[in-house]
Amino acid sequence: MTRYVVTGGAGFIGSMVVRALLDRGDGKVAVIDNFLTGREENLAEVRDRIEIHRADIRCFDEIAPLVKGADVVFHLAAIPSVPRSISDPVPSHETNIDGTFHVFRACAEGGVRRVFYAASSSAYGDSETLPKVETMPPRPKSPYAVQKLVGEYYASVFTECFHLDTVAVRYFNVYGPRQDPSSPYSGVISLFMKSLIERRAPTIYGDGEQSRDFTYVEDVAALTLKAAFSGVSGKVYNGGNGNRYTLNEVWETLQRIEGVRIPPVYGPPRPGDVRHSQADTTAAVRDLGHQPQFTLEEGLRRTLAWYRNSAGVRHS
Repeated sequence: MTRYVVTGGAGFIGSMVVRALLDRGDGKVAVIDNFLTGREENLAEVRDRIEIHRADIRCFDEIAPLVKGADVVFHLAAIPSVPRSISDPVPSHETNIDGTFHVFRACAEGGVRRVFYAASSSAYGDSETLPKVETMPPRPKSPYAVQKLVGEYYASVFTECFHLDTVAVRYFNVYGPRQDPSSPYSGVISLFMKSLIERRAPTIYGDGEQSRDFTYVEDVAALTLKAAFSGVSGKVYNGGNGNRYTLNEVWETLQRIEGVRIPPVYGPPRPGDVRHSQADTTAAVRDLGHQPQFTLEEGLRRTLAWYRNSAGVRHS
């Protein structure tokens, strides 16, 4: 039977990819996670349908036997935070660069057929051109952006030098259920959700006019599978919706959905943040059949419903 392995499979995006693979129903799914940022409860209702291995991608000897012989490895394990990579750069480097090298090496030596690599739109940096096109030269402005870009280069090199089929998708700003709002490094929409449910003002760093291509996690998981099961090798694609919204617009939308008025608090801009981000999805649509299904408002409504149920909180 076909065997899939998802590194970081207990994380926010990884756990959605696990569910998407289970929905395919054509193979066994194994998760590798050290639970530094992933959470076992993210996989609670599918726990009896998957293998879970507590292992760290920074340790080659731990992960090599776990990926050996897999048909497809989805490499999503990372410390996914620009601010954290600045305030505490060593663990981010060790996980996002050293760990990624270990994954590719283990896959090449273990006879894995294909590897999907979760790249990041942060590679583009603050280039003025919008939308961002895959052919643009990268301009990373944070350690995290550099780290994820190095992973892209390793994917390409392992394809060229070691004949390992790889494909990478640069995730843009992904949001949705199971995104952890408990850390100061959490994604902005998860922090907005927590603030909205608790009826308190969120902190927006900068003037709130920075814009992002917010992409619902189910759309990202669908594109991840399309890329992984395509015939494309050694290439990188954008994984966004092709739209962009300012943080102020997102908070306004959430207030309208809830029927409340809670003015945000504005703080100083964060180092390493890009001003504007928007994906050109032409290549992903053409080569991978990318078809986002969720508008921003629908995605926000679904996400808010999940957070409210998860928190056990109801507001009229």
